[in-house]
Amino acid sequence: MPFLGKAERSVRELYQDDPERSDALVWGRRGALQGAALGAMGAALGATIPFAARLPGGLLPAALAQPTSAEGGPRMVQLEGKAPLILQGERPLNAETPETLLDDDVTPAEKMFVRNNGQVPDAPSDPRTWKIRIDGEVNRPLELTVGELEGGRFPLVTRRLQLECGGNGRSFFSPETRGNQWGNGAVSCAEWTGVRLRDLLLAAGLKESAKFTGHYGADPHLSGDQERQAISRGMRIEKAQDEDTLVAIRMNGQLIPLIHGAPVRLVTPGWPGSLSQKWLTRIWIRDRPHDGQGMGGTSYRVPVRPIVPGSRNDGSEFRELESMPVRSILTNLSHGTRLPVGTREVNLRGHAWAGDKTVRAVHASIDFGATWREMRTDPPSNRYAWQRWSGRVDLPSDGYFEVWYRATDSDGLMQPHIAANWNPQGYGSNAVSRAAIMVG
Repeated sequence: MPFLGKAERSVRELYQDDPERSDALVWGRRGALQGAALGAMGAALGATIPFAARLPGGLLPAALAQPTSAEGGPRMVQLEGKAPLILQGERPLNAETPETLLDDDVTPAEKMFVRNNGQVPDAPSDPRTWKIRIDGEVNRPLELTVGELEGGRFPLVTRRLQLECGGNGRSFFSPETRGNQWGNGAVSCAEWTGVRLRDLLLAAGLKESAKFTGHYGADPHLSGDQERQAISRGMRIEKAQDEDTLVAIRMNGQLIPLIHGAPVRLVTPGWPGSLSQKWLTRIWIRDRPHDGQGMGGTSYRVPVRPIVPGSRNDGSEFRELESMPVRSILTNLSHGTRLPVGTREVNLRGHAWAGDKTVRAVHASIDFGATWREMRTDPPSNRYAWQRWSGRVDLPSDGYFEVWYRATDSDGLMQPHIAANWNPQGYGSNAVSRAAIMVG
């Protein structure tokens, strides 16, 4: 469906700079969308707009703001053993899963997003001999092989756990921030099998001075410098002792694919995925916050108090991004979908999650947020698994519509209408999402 032409890319840029002025310049709109302004926008969309009177001022329709792949939208990549993903970066390799590929309750390996900070290491000749070390502020430093983790000394547990990149949703910030411009698809909910990290810490014997972790992996730095870490982050010892923080050796009942951290990785659910160290080699227990690559400054940190969007900041008054904010995805209907003439009911479904919390409710709107209908929200299969939501919306006629969807967490916090708490590296964006559809 040709919602968008190349010349309109400048329209998006114009709306980013000054939305309300753009309404007047592009459509001749001043106040309610009607008359010539309504005609101009309808012509650009190629359809009538049944809820035009409810379209907020300064809001560019999603069909014009978010091109589909067929309209020169995201660049796709086909990696070996993977479904087609949205390419976010080649060096390091980063790729996002389209929302409609995330419909499974348990994310298959081929549909899992790819997030790297360095190069992918070589696969070990014998994964069972791979070693991890736990040292630092412990009484009995441990060195364990993958074979020993499998061998029964520590209980193996299997949990469905969502992993999400700290920059998921970054593309919704305005002005644009640094980093890969993720949409909503830097997330997964696979079934992980491994040993609870707290059981390993118990065996090592934490000292009273144990306050933080520092993680190390085998992924080489992009420069090839063996003295530099691609990424080395850490977390409060309380999160390391969470019963669902795993040293994982299986994904969906199989060996972990190399690109996803084989043969062993951390899985730190609900917090930024950068804490789920791939190709794990060492966990350093520290008496202070870790200072490895990816710690401090503005790295994986957000403002304590709002800052001016677009401004520079050294992060001195930032805090660590820990529990990820509430978010939802729509998995059965893609942006740019055309529905048959006369369609009056549309079924919707997707997933929602909320970091350390659960999701209380999901709502959907088809009249630009003027009214909302509550969807059914199922409980998680276990803590830190995402939650299925589903429901139906009714359409009054043919024409152009937008499906807006938002989730509310167990504390009552709801996805905001625009990405909030702007920060230079674009973390924690969880704005209400919009998918454009055409009926007829």
